[in-house]
Amino acid sequence: MIVVPDDFPAVFEGSVAHDRAQALGAVRVDTARGADAEDELARRIGSAKIAINIRAYARFTDAVMQACPALRMISIWGTGTDNIDLAAAARRGVTVCNTAGVNAIAVAEHAIALMLAVARKIPAVDREMRGGAWPRETLVQLHGKTLGVFGAGAIGAQVARLGQAFGMTVLAWSARGDAARVEAIGLTPSSKEDILRRADFISLHLRLTSQTRGFIGRGEFAAMQPGTILVNTGRGQLVDREALIEALATGRIAGAGLDVFHDEPIRPDDPLLALATTVLSPHHAGQTAEVRRDGLLRTVENVANFLSGSPTNVVSPQS
Repeated sequence: MIVVPDDFPAVFEGSVAHDRAQALGAVRVDTARGADAEDELARRIGSAKIAINIRAYARFTDAVMQACPALRMISIWGTGTDNIDLAAAARRGVTVCNTAGVNAIAVAEHAIALMLAVARKIPAVDREMRGGAWPRETLVQLHGKTLGVFGAGAIGAQVARLGQAFGMTVLAWSARGDAARVEAIGLTPSSKEDILRRADFISLHLRLTSQTRGFIGRGEFAAMQPGTILVNTGRGQLVDREALIEALATGRIAGAGLDVFHDEPIRPDDPLLALATTVLSPHHAGQTAEVRRDGLLRTVENVANFLSGSPTNVVSPQS
């Protein structure tokens, strides 16, 4: 049995990927709310051998896996694994696979769009014009600036390429300390401290782990130039929330383009909503028709390969 316990809002049901999955065996898809509750997620998985994880709010904890002893594989639609207890999965013999790289172009384009939107003050200028004003503010161009990219995976590499196309100098930092990988994709390996000190724009493309949680905090904001623009399309928890609000409210940095948040959906009273120097989008950098199609198909392909005895895109606790 293959189960999709968290297809809300529905993207899998009725898709080409759904048809492909049904060719592999019996498939049950749940499109109702509620998979964010541990006991409900476990109930929906039940005795299924394979779970296709669509939404990051569905948290596959050790308790969930314990309650579902037949579970042998979790196939994730997406890259992030912070909603999966990878160590528990390894202990319990559950293979975890993701679709890393499928959304790289879409997310990278969105990161650059956020840079431009903040630097060019596009949302604010648009609002002013609709109110009858004709603003004449000085804007910031990307050409000639320094872009610091944290994370040298598929998305970070694509952001770097786009930045270079704009005429930016790109510095990169690898979470694995892999300078050779950074150089292989044509980037300049740099230390975290060097990027914080030199970059005009900083873009975050790191997996959320215990080591990267709070990767940017008060100390990091203090090391940045006053005109720095921060872009985060990775995970909200990569940045210390209070430190970010403080840095923006005091003008310590020039602005932020954010597609990810500590609370999703963002709360109506979140201070970020009131800050004029932020440009916000609802965690949808990768929501293009191409990414949805290709990612869902890759998710099912991972299932097929697992069933054939040759699992692909396996994520380990250390990766």
